[in-house]
Amino acid sequence: VYAPSAGRYKVYVIDEVHMLSTHAFNAMLKTLEEPPGHVVFILATTDPQKVPVTVLSRCLQFGLRNMPPDTVAGHLAAVLRAEGIDHELPALWLIGRAAAWSMRDALSLLDQAIAFGGGSVPAAAVREMLGAVDADWVVRLTDALVAADGPALLAVADDMAAAGAPWRRVLDEFAVWLHRLALCRAGLAPADDDPDASALRRQAEAIAPEDLQVGYQILIHGARDLGLAPDERVGFTMTLLRLLAFRPQSGGGP
Repeated sequence: VYAPSAGRYKVYVIDEVHMLSTHAFNAMLKTLEEPPGHVVFILATTDPQKVPVTVLSRCLQFGLRNMPPDTVAGHLAAVLRAEGIDHELPALWLIGRAAAWSMRDALSLLDQAIAFGGGSVPAAAVREMLGAVDADWVVRLTDALVAADGPALLAVADDMAAAGAPWRRVLDEFAVWLHRLALCRAGLAPADDDPDASALRRQAEAIAPEDLQVGYQILIHGARDLGLAPDERVGFTMTLLRLLAFRPQSGGGP
């Protein structure tokens, strides 16, 4: 009943409103029907189906959507510029992908990255913090696959073993990379500020669409079956060899 002491409105945010009991919803229904002119209620929920229809009918509904990594990275860059914090763009792309399209999670990871990096956000520190796969490994693997160079493919695997690579995560990242290459082949060019843009464009011109499709299937099945292998490195190496063995006969070029 009291007017705001500053600003035009008092804003009340009720998070996870679907957790309220039936009696609580009934108690607030009258206020929602005729709210004071200076009051705004924001009812936030991840499960609107559990909110009574009598409440939903009195609300203006906004369905919030997840944000793609490039949008997340752009917003994080704007935040860091406003705060005067040094950063590297590849680090923000790593955070954007790790946040699984959630801006809230991205900002939380950004706070952690600033602390981990000692007041800055370098790509190397963020990759170490997230346990992310070095993109150079995936690029080298793809180059060897395009060239059908088995020794080079296994040499990359040896380098990764020496660095203690997370084999399952590498297979997942490799599959994501082939997906991005397939998008390039389909005419969806990467953003200009994407740190992987030049490598994606170069490799997309050199690999056949059928190779991408077969390779993607081999990688996701290889990641699924990694736990059945005698050890993860053996399973990873056999997956790489399978990529070479099952290339379509017409493959090898655009």
